[in-house]
Amino acid sequence: MSNYAFSLLDVFAEPYAVAPQLTARLRVQEFTGQLIHAIALRCQVRIEPQRRRYDEAEQDGLRGLFGERDRWMDTLKPFLWMQCNTTVQGFVDATEVDLVLPCTYDFDVVGSRYLHALDAGTVPLTLLFSGTVFTRGSNGFGVEQVPWDCEARYDLPVPVWRQMIESYFPNTGWLRLDRDVLRSLADYRARQGLTTWDETIQSLLAGPALAGRLDRGKLTGHDGVLP
Repeated sequence: MSNYAFSLLDVFAEPYAVAPQLTARLRVQEFTGQLIHAIALRCQVRIEPQRRRYDEAEQDGLRGLFGERDRWMDTLKPFLWMQCNTTVQGFVDATEVDLVLPCTYDFDVVGSRYLHALDAGTVPLTLLFSGTVFTRGSNGFGVEQVPWDCEARYDLPVPVWRQMIESYFPNTGWLRLDRDVLRSLADYRARQGLTTWDETIQSLLAGPALAGRLDRGKLTGHDGVLP
């Protein structure tokens, strides 16, 4: 059985990808000297929020995720950020490979809400590896699994994530809305003669009388549309 170790050398913002992503430079070591033809590698990336401290502003920003500060002993637990995969080319002893970490700014995603609340410092990550290893076996070809205990830790600097998000979504953010809510917003925008979604939301925020007309999250009036 082969013996493996995984370590992260660097994580950087990818400036020219089609969609927002970080790229992790991953080092893979095999200690028995066996020829590795390839590895079909899978990875779970987990955030471990209990491994860092938070200032007062960050605690306020994280209240929606973890509750009040006196509950954090119970609520501040590791959670899955993303799953990703890559193919490691053949090697002996050790090799390095890029692992793509696709990101989103969708505030319905727990990882995005957590990262957005951080002002500085690092994001404590743990990467859990699995997958299939293709080796030179006794009959010329062998297949084995990546051992279940293969993992790596990395402290991702918060500015790296912010730089990546800013390059794809400069000075903006994303919210997913129910289709009926979006239709009502579009109707309100047209009725008011507003030209942008920012103006539409600002107009609604300036009208507190609308707050009492929310029906299970749908911004509708008596006739089913925004007034």
